This record gives sequence, C-alpha cells and structure tokens, in this order.
Amino acid sequence: MTVPGFVIAALKSGSGKTTLSLGLMRAFAADGLTVAPFKCGPDYIDPAFHAAATGRDSVNLDGWAMTPDLVRGLAHTATAGADLVIGEALMGLFDGVPAAPGRSGASADIAAALGLPVLLVLDVSGQSQSAAAIVKGAATYDPRLTLAGVVLNRTGSERHIRLARTAIEALGSPVFGALPRDTSLALPERHLGLVQAGESADLDTRLDAMAAFVRAHCDLAAIRAAARPGPASEDAVAAVPVPPPGRRIALARDAAFSFAYPHLLAGWRAAGAEIVPFSPLGDEAPPDDCDACWLPGGYPELHAGRLASAATFLGGLRRFAQTRPVHGECGGYMVLGRSLVDADGAAHAMAGLLDLETSFARRRMHLGYRRAEILAGGPLGPAGTCLNGHEFHYASILTRGGDAPLAMVRDAHGGPPAPDGSVRGNVSGSFFHAIALEG
Repeated sequence: MTVPGFVIAALKSGSGKTTLSLGLMRAFAADGLTVAPFKCGPDYIDPAFHAAATGRDSVNLDGWAMTPDLVRGLAHTATAGADLVIGEALMGLFDGVPAAPGRSGASADIAAALGLPVLLVLDVSGQSQSAAAIVKGAATYDPRLTLAGVVLNRTGSERHIRLARTAIEALGSPVFGALPRDTSLALPERHLGLVQAGESADLDTRLDAMAAFVRAHCDLAAIRAAARPGPASEDAVAAVPVPPPGRRIALARDAAFSFAYPHLLAGWRAAGAEIVPFSPLGDEAPPDDCDACWLPGGYPELHAGRLASAATFLGGLRRFAQTRPVHGECGGYMVLGRSLVDADGAAHAMAGLLDLETSFARRRMHLGYRRAEILAGGPLGPAGTCLNGHEFHYASILTRGGDAPLAMVRDAHGGPPAPDGSVRGNVSGSFFHAIALEG
C-alpha cells in the first residue's frame, strides 16, 4: 500500500480512539486531503461515521476472519487515489483470540500486515510520568510495529500535561497533542455501540466540532508528517469475500436493517451481482424481479411494531420465499421468525417463515468470532462451505422450533461445534454475520 497513513489505537476501549479518529478524518478532509478510512475488526457502526467524516466509504479489515491476501487486496482497493489513510483500531491494540501469528484479529495484526505506524491514544487520567512506562511497553511489545507517536487524552492542568509529555518524549516517542476532558463531544450510544450515523442528529455539526477540538489541541502537521506508506503490493487484488446469493439481490436497507458490510456488498458487485435496496420500514416488498433476498442485521427490535404492521413487506416477503431464496443475518433472522418480543415484553408477529421465537426482554450479550460450516446449500453457498464471521447481539432465543439447523458453528477459543441457525424450504437465517470464506 503506497499511500501514507497510520492506525489510531489505544490499549483499552473507551480511551478516545473514535473521537481522535473522527476528528482527524474530518479535519484533514476539510483541509482538502482525500482521506481513506478503515476499521480494524468486525464493526458495522464506526465505518458509517468514517464515511460521513471523510466523504469516502470505509472498509473493515479483519486479521482473523480474512486471509492476509484479502486484507491487502481490500486495503489496496479502498485506498486507491487517496492522499492519506487513517485506520481506527478495535478494543485494545493487542487484543485478539488464540490463533496463528498474524491471524489473532488484533488491530496490531492489521497495522503490521499493511506496514502502517501506530498513533497511540493514551488516557492519562489519574497518572502522569507513569504514562511513559505504558508507552514504552506498547512500543516494544510487538516488534512488528512502529509507534508514530502519542496523543494524550483526558488531560488536566498544564502541569499534568508537562509531566506526562516530558516523560514520554524522553523515550524518543513524540507527543502530538493533549486532549482535555470534554464530555460534550461524546456521541450517543445504545446496546451495540454508537447510535447509527444516519440516526445522529446534527451529525455534520458534531463532526465539525470534533475536528475543531482535535485541531485546537493537536499538531496536525506533525501527525501527517508521521504517516508512512506500507510496502507496495501491486499484485494485491481484492477477492470476492463471500459469493453473492444471486445475480439480482433484494437487500433490506433502512434503520432496522443497516448492518451490511461494505466489503461484502462490493464483492458481490465485483462478481457481477446487482443489489436492489428496499425498505421494510417503508412497507416495501422485496422487488419481484430479484432472484434472492437478503435481510441484514440492524435494530428490528426498536421497530418491531412497525414491522409487524407492514403488511406489504411481510406479504411480499412470504410470496418471494415460495420460489426464491431468502436469508436473514442476526436482526434479519429474527424478523424471519414467528415472533419477536421487545424489551418491554410485548410480542410482535414477524414473517413466520421460520419457527424461531426471540426475545429482548431476556437480554444476554453474545459476542465473538465464529466459524461456520454450512449444512444445507443455500444463499451462503453449497453444503460444506466454511465461512468466518462473528456474532454480536443481546437477543435470546425462546425456541428454534422444528426447523433444521443451517450450520455447525464453533467459536475461536476451541469450543466444540454446535448446530446453529435455521432452514425451512427456501428460507434460512442465523445470528452469524458472514465476513469471508475460510482461508
């Protein structure tokens, strides 16, 4: 990747990665640079904010779910024509799962694979010179990585900043800025992370405020100068991560169904498929001239009443499923079932195409990488297809009923495979989000 850039990372969640990432993306874009954003690991929400901040689509790069060739190919395609690449890490920089070297899913693996330096965001609340010990550990823990520098976050007085800065810079690590505590910049959150970009009121105003905040407290010229290109990979070509489920795909797309990975959709288009969006919340049926229907994840639980009363959508979906494949991921899976119980305990009738019943009244987080082997051929591929992906939801399954399982699924920690998902006729679904074919 010949475009200079860096990965913004921290050593734990909640350290300020998103504020610094969006602030820098917006500020550099406002200065006239073409900024190519990306997100490390599985995340549907942050890339939409990246796109809003830069005016350019973001891409997910995942070291566990994707092969190194796919990571490099997606990065090569996503950064074409850019002046600067800014990646946002996931969780702590080195946090991943047990795996072969470079395949743990840690953000460090992506930075190393692309040859990009790390810009470390360090929350120094409650410490001063001790911050230098943390920086030294981060700089030496993984010899594959280069630390471009540090931005201090949640700083107090000028004395506090001076003590931390002096100790860190004595190590040879530049400090590019110090962000004071400011809760007014926090973006609203809900149970899967940030409220979606499309639902955020005054998003442009918020992004401009983040850019002004970062510009006022960081040396943007020094940060840009610290960006470095990775090694050239002229042969990097993004393969199709998951084959398209049809040649013309009806894709549910609105506030209830927004969790569709950009790299997946781009791969389908590259394979020659056409994607035709429709809105269940707008009571639209899947277009009849399509040969497959895909219901992605999202927040159907927040709109269960509207979906239950969307007669045109539900009737059209049922007719579509009589002759063509329909697949639901996570939220889409729940809508294909018989009923969905919302957080208040009210049950809402769904499509009834699967025997599934789910509930948000019994909330329990399900989170982690998953590897699935398809048992019954369908939209995810023929029987025996192996896919890498993840699961992230708070819903509970009340019953799967009598439907056959879709796949045998195992986690990334050595757990035994277990039957998962549902299949009935042309309809299938599971809480598993596909990221790429196993490789």
